[in-house]
Amino acid sequence: MRNFDYAKLSTMLWDTEILSYIAKIHEYKGRQALYLRQKPMELERLVEVAKIQSTEASNRIEGIITTKSRLKQLCEDKTTPKNRDEKEILGYRNALNLIHENYPYIPVKPNYILQLHKELLKFTNLSYGGIFKNTANEIDMRLPDGTMQIIFKPLLPYETPQAIENICASYENILNKELVDPLLLIPCFILDFLCIHPSAQIVLDDTMDLQIRITADRRSKMTVILTCQSKMSGTLRAVFCLFHAAQGQSGDHRLFGSSLNLL
Repeated sequence: MRNFDYAKLSTMLWDTEILSYIAKIHEYKGRQALYLRQKPMELERLVEVAKIQSTEASNRIEGIITTKSRLKQLCEDKTTPKNRDEKEILGYRNALNLIHENYPYIPVKPNYILQLHKELLKFTNLSYGGIFKNTANEIDMRLPDGTMQIIFKPLLPYETPQAIENICASYENILNKELVDPLLLIPCFILDFLCIHPSAQIVLDDTMDLQIRITADRRSKMTVILTCQSKMSGTLRAVFCLFHAAQGQSGDHRLFGSSLNLL
């Protein structure tokens, strides 16, 4: 997790099924641009529905739940939050709105990610919004007998700012040179970001699950399936939020193809 060079992705052989999906996504993106000119009001309505659904899904995966009526009122700014869950929902909504309205002007840079992280936690009493971790944050799992087991060690705090700077610089460089399709580049960036884990601690209990399964075929192509049903750190959610709006070999791990089921 200390050497990030996304240029290597341009030399990889990709599964034809993945390339087919990418082609279809780009096709539908082009159709969306046409609908935007022909039926802007309908598309805007769909965008608002998508924002509410995204807010609900992303927060539900963290165990942050409210009623559908309350969620709709919070997303439409027709009420104030009653508890911590609703404060986090409101922060997510504000960050998502900020990105949807300004994403062409928001580069993928550490300062912007931290600003979004701060926005996510603005309505809570948490003190670490908008800053990187200052203590080690191994990902632990609480076993049924109550003991803790370390299942993953991210980078140490002193390594984190430079690592985030490096993945952002490599991402922007490859994106601007158009060496790799963004739909391949983005999940690899997110995977690296998750492995660095630049924000708060994640503690998993026996009802939660974090799995990284790596399988390699005879051509040494790798597929990474990352399933995380635990609470994600706020900084990570800021990155998902950013890429959600905009699109719409991972370091030393040598992970080249990524399939993430986090949202």
